[in-house]
Amino acid sequence: MRKLIVGSRRSKLALRQSQQFIDQLKEIQPDLDIEIKEIVTKGDRVLDKQLSKVGGKGLFVKEIQNELFDHTIDLAIHSLKDVPSELPEGLTLGCVPDRENPFDAYIAKNHTPLDQLPDGSIIGTSSLRRGAQILAKYPDLEIKWIRGNIDTRLHKLETEDYDAIILAAAGLRRMGWSDDIVTAYLDKETLVPAIGQGALGIECRSDDEELIALLQQVHNQSVARCVTAERTFLKAMNGSCQVPIGGYATEEDDGTIEFTGLIMSTDGKERYQQTERGKDPIAVAEKVSTILKDQGAHKIIEALNDAES
Repeated sequence: MRKLIVGSRRSKLALRQSQQFIDQLKEIQPDLDIEIKEIVTKGDRVLDKQLSKVGGKGLFVKEIQNELFDHTIDLAIHSLKDVPSELPEGLTLGCVPDRENPFDAYIAKNHTPLDQLPDGSIIGTSSLRRGAQILAKYPDLEIKWIRGNIDTRLHKLETEDYDAIILAAAGLRRMGWSDDIVTAYLDKETLVPAIGQGALGIECRSDDEELIALLQQVHNQSVARCVTAERTFLKAMNGSCQVPIGGYATEEDDGTIEFTGLIMSTDGKERYQQTERGKDPIAVAEKVSTILKDQGAHKIIEALNDAES
């Protein structure tokens, strides 16, 4: 196998999860020669704005994809929730490895439970999806946007006027944070996760058969089927970072996929949610999207996308 160049964002989390995946590959083929190339994306450069205000899809992947096309890297290791539902022609997901905890982690000062926060308490999140779901259940809380890596957000929780923050559990786990720091992991009944949250997508050129054969050795087919349902829903609903959209799929032992899709207004006052089951992940997700569109969810999406275009 030739030397491989891996493209990764420069953040601590991106580099950590890239190294963890490389270690996985080396368990399969110990003599692999792999180098990480750090790449700064638009989403990394713009830190003074809420993600939904930066605009466009692929904020954390476009620059990396360009390097794949230029043959300056061989593969890219993405957090799958950052990857748009449609890949550019000529690129593919060579594999989807094992999934980390897909849920959100709620971290509060003094470990105050979410349902015991006093009215007016401030929760920090950069996610419209998280904010809308919290406001729907707890309309007397305040959502305040927060950006930065995990360390930065935890520091802001301690030093600024936040009473709690919400982070992806997967990031905390991959960075080695103890469960002790987490007040609660929020299940899908409390907070439907982001599309693909906790999963990695390993992107490469579609014609790189040698590399794809290697990547398939660490491919998790069950996880791939689940995130296929989630990403199909994202595509069908024309979701973006301007839209509070969530989706979570699980697979049972007999191959049945259970998928829940969610669309909300940013203020949490409108909610469209549906759960369906079936053997075909694409068909299940398309059924959910059709039901939500018939209920009127597409009007929220069109209005939010039009407002940012």
